[in-house]
Amino acid sequence: MSPITYKDAGVDLDLYQQAMHKIPGFLARTHNSRVIDLPGGFAGLFRLNEESRKYNDPVLVSGSDGVGTKIKVAAQAGRCDTIGIDLVAMCVNDCQCLGAEPLFFLDYIALGKDDPQLVVDLVQGVSDGCLQAKAALLGGETAIMPDLYAPGDFDMAGFCVGVVERDAIVDGSAIQSGDVLIGLASSGFHSNGYSLIRKAVFERARLHTDSEIPELNHRTVGEVLLEPTRIYTDIVNRLTNDTDIRSGLHGMAHITGGGLAENVERVLPENRVVSIDRSAWTVPPVFNWLDQLGNIGDDEMFRVFNMGIGFVLIVDPEVLDIVRDVITKIEIESWVIGQVTDGTKTVGFSNIS
Repeated sequence: MSPITYKDAGVDLDLYQQAMHKIPGFLARTHNSRVIDLPGGFAGLFRLNEESRKYNDPVLVSGSDGVGTKIKVAAQAGRCDTIGIDLVAMCVNDCQCLGAEPLFFLDYIALGKDDPQLVVDLVQGVSDGCLQAKAALLGGETAIMPDLYAPGDFDMAGFCVGVVERDAIVDGSAIQSGDVLIGLASSGFHSNGYSLIRKAVFERARLHTDSEIPELNHRTVGEVLLEPTRIYTDIVNRLTNDTDIRSGLHGMAHITGGGLAENVERVLPENRVVSIDRSAWTVPPVFNWLDQLGNIGDDEMFRVFNMGIGFVLIVDPEVLDIVRDVITKIEIESWVIGQVTDGTKTVGFSNIS
């Protein structure tokens, strides 16, 4: 019987090392003085307190997510250097809903076969996302599993850890009648609903990732569908670090699967009602294009997608102007899209044509 090697089993350690030699640089560019250097270590080290930042009663906030079948679009388009931004965004935006400052991020990448360039592209995207989120990419795992994933298939998961002072947690309990909702513009589909998107675009309309879309400035399907998820760290950090604003910031919601209604409802107290005015903003053309392409329907579109609103702030009207001024300086579009009243916990829509 002849000897067998790991390579015979589908894992080429030489190819694996080609990618691993490039990974440390992607981590290092995201590190700050709070990361403790540990070359060759089995885990990452992060200092919570330092000279420039000390906490009184710190609470760690954690979140984990993936990017769903948007991965299939990236693989189909042969463009995998931005999907890592989506991964960071999905985790970081969730953690920031509690008022947390992102500290560090970890990723997990699983592949069906060794592909050094794919790994480099994926980790570069994660690194880019961490720079946007001001979070250190502290480490991760790359697993080659030939019997679990087919050649060319891959998956990703991300893990974010943040921190917030216990008395500064934004958990929605302060939401009161008269509060207003500010919707922050999304960058497109973000990373939700891609099973429906793929069915409409590739199966029903039989388009390809390189097909041009005349009604969307002749951008290709790949460009439109792979637009990275917006990361809202700049806005949230500025709001939570401003003592004049923080007490009036009563709730935040990341608009992911379930759309505006389900995600806003998650942060409401049991005795509060939200009415969202659908005429307050113009739904971006990309959503109208998809709706018409797949004959999906208004109700389903609003139930699955963010419809142009990627993040919602629920604020006391007394700080509304200050908050909007901060948003304007960061150059993200925003709209006052709703109001809170008393009643049994629910979210509804007005001005529905």
